[in-house]
Parts: sequence; C-alpha cells; structure tokens
Amino acid sequence: MKKILLVEDDPNLGLLLQDYLQIKGNFEVVLCTDGDEGYKAFGKDDFDLCILDVMMPKKDGFTLGKEIRKANEHVPIIFATAKSMMEDKSLAYDLGGDDYITKPFRIEELLLRINALLKRASLKQNVAQEEAPSQFEIGSYRFDYTTQIIHFNGGQQKLSTKEAELLRLLCLKKNGVLTREEALLSIWHDDNYFNGRSMDVFLSKLRKYLKEDPKVEIINVHGKGYKLVVN
Repeated sequence: MKKILLVEDDPNLGLLLQDYLQIKGNFEVVLCTDGDEGYKAFGKDDFDLCILDVMMPKKDGFTLGKEIRKANEHVPIIFATAKSMMEDKSLAYDLGGDDYITKPFRIEELLLRINALLKRASLKQNVAQEEAPSQFEIGSYRFDYTTQIIHFNGGQQKLSTKEAELLRLLCLKKNGVLTREEALLSIWHDDNYFNGRSMDVFLSKLRKYLKEDPKVEIINVHGKGYKLVVN
C-alpha cells in the first residue's frame, strides 16, 4: 500500500480527500493541518507522494515543499492552491514540484494525477535500481546490499537496514567524501542533532564489522563527513 502525506489546513477538505484516497485509491493517507506538522510527519516516516496545500498557517506549502525536496530528491510532490496565477505555477516547479492543481478541483482528477506520478516514480526507481550496484568489494570483504550481509573469510555479518544503507552510501563514494548532511538527509530525512548521534552509533558498528582488514578504514573528514578508505 502506497503512503501519501496530505498537508491541508481546511479540516473538511482534508478529511474528504483523506477518506476518498483511502477508499478509492487504496492509499494510506497521513493528514496534517499545517506546514510544521507536515514536516515533522515527513521526517518520521517514508512517503511515496506528498500533496501540499500552498496557503497554510505556520509554514506555507512552498516552504514545506522546498524543505521536503532538500531531504528527498525523488518523492513526488503535488502543490494545491486556490491561486491560479502563472507565477505560482512557475514557482511550484522551480521548487521541485512534480505537479500543480488549482482549487476547486475534482477529486477524481487528483487521483488520476497521483496514479500517473506514482507510476512515473516507480519506473524511475526500477531504472535506478538496475543501474546502481548492489554488490561491493571492500578490501577482503564482500558486501551484499540486497541481503544486507557482509561476507568475510567464510563468515557473515548481518546488518540492520540503516547500517546497510549507510555502508552502501560509503561504498558508492569509496575513497571519496560522504558528507554528513548527505547521509542524514538520505537515510533519516533530517539532519538534526539526535539523528546525527544515531548515525555516529551506526558508524561505530560498521568500523567494528570491518576491523579485520587493515587496508579498510572509515575515517572522519573534519568539518565535512566521512570516507571509506580502501588501500
């Protein structure tokens, strides 16, 4: 079941859209009533698509969309607003929006747009997965991202999902710098202090898993991030 983040400050419209999309679209829909609440919800869960009302209290939809796009480059975003000015439409796409719908709109049309964007995103994801490697050689280790297992000398070390995602990012940047912000936004969708401390714990575990090969090292790059060094 696809999960949608719906941020709409009109409670009646929000509940109507939530019910319709859950019943007719078979989606799981998380409803938030302002931009701040929407951003917090996005940071706590993985969403397949976001629908953002533009005119909202506390934080408008364009600001929220910009923050979401910074945290996630790929999640489809639909902006919804009562305004119909061309400047707003241009801004919506400039901020990384994938579609723009003007109120009042037919819910059936919104559903069609959602399905079209999800289909396009699925095709892009399949292509990206085919192109990106899932097997990595790390010195004497072999890391299988799909199974989340490190192989070494006939033994295996099973990784948690976040450990595997972090090691994959390091492998893709092998002998190059993985910035701290890039890792946090890619995996945790938020680069706050607490997520940073959590990532430090996972890095310590990865260093422990890779300590048997002296040619392999995860080092800190001061002020920037981390580097998986393989001599």
